[in-house]
Amino acid sequence: MIGASIDEDGLPFFTPPGPVKILIVSDAWKPQVNGVVRTLATVREELVGMGHAVEVVGPDRFLTIPAPSEPQIRLAVFPGRKLRRIVDAFAPDAIHIATEGPLGLAARRLCLRRGWPFTTAFHTRFPEYLKARLGVPERMTWALMRRFHRPSAAVLTATASLREELVARGFANVAAWTRGVDLGLFRPRERGTLNLPRPVFLYVGRVAVEKNIEAFLSLDLPGTKVVVGDGPQRAALERRFPDAHFLGAKFGEELASAYAEADVFVFPSLTDTFGLVIVEALACGTPVAAYPVTGPKDVIDGAPVGVLDNDLGAAALAALGIDRAACRRFAEGFSWRRTAEMLLERLAPIDRRDIERAGIDRTGLGSGGRAATG
Repeated sequence: MIGASIDEDGLPFFTPPGPVKILIVSDAWKPQVNGVVRTLATVREELVGMGHAVEVVGPDRFLTIPAPSEPQIRLAVFPGRKLRRIVDAFAPDAIHIATEGPLGLAARRLCLRRGWPFTTAFHTRFPEYLKARLGVPERMTWALMRRFHRPSAAVLTATASLREELVARGFANVAAWTRGVDLGLFRPRERGTLNLPRPVFLYVGRVAVEKNIEAFLSLDLPGTKVVVGDGPQRAALERRFPDAHFLGAKFGEELASAYAEADVFVFPSLTDTFGLVIVEALACGTPVAAYPVTGPKDVIDGAPVGVLDNDLGAAALAALGIDRAACRRFAEGFSWRRTAEMLLERLAPIDRRDIERAGIDRTGLGSGGRAATG
């Protein structure tokens, strides 16, 4: 194995001697728009900037079908054979399986068949999501999730409270993997471009039932409620809450401007594992109101940049008095470079002898090569 050691928790700790080839397999990838995709895309850029070769394998390379209840999300159909060809052509030094969907299952099966180690990540609380959308009992989904992650050398999670919960639910090899923010894009800006009555309370994210947006839109608040994002619940919410402003999905400068324009960012979700949008809002100087649950309580962690309360309306009103400069200073502590380094450190390197036994030709790019393909 190349550059592998064990840390004090008994988990693999990767210290590569030079550039390595990393294959990331994810059922969540472009053109999807969500925190998982943003995280993987940004981490890939950081790792390539560090000199590593990174290939992300997403559903865009396969025959797909729409996901149940959310046709905008495509799922790969019988991806095993083509995935094996992609893996063999790239000849990775390490494999990270980011999601538990069809591609993740196919990658897991291939690694187990070949005796290759791999890492996984717990990005999404599928037990709660599937219960909310399809009525699937949470107990059943949690059992499937435990089975999926059991062979993983390290199950990467974004927050301390989520790590504690997963351990309590019987997961092993759970490790930390924080998130970052683009401080150049998400920054305080001149306000006043959004010609709406103030204060402006903003939600950003997917407009789907598991995000609990109805709890935000039902609040009795002064000023204006704004929703940025799209998803299967948008049309129904627009009909039910005609006074709210639904701006659709925003990207880049437009998204950053929306964050900066708001007086308070309201995060009503009870099921997110981190909440990348929280850090983006704070980087723009906008304080946060949220429930005291996994994600918000881990990110804010008692800092004077947001209010966590089981009464979301009270939290939103209290957050109006928070110093916006303090929000920006707090967000400056989140680095994408460190996020990339943490993933690199947790990778489980594949023994080159195992690669050779699989009949894979490594004469092409080689572990010292540099590439980034989608």
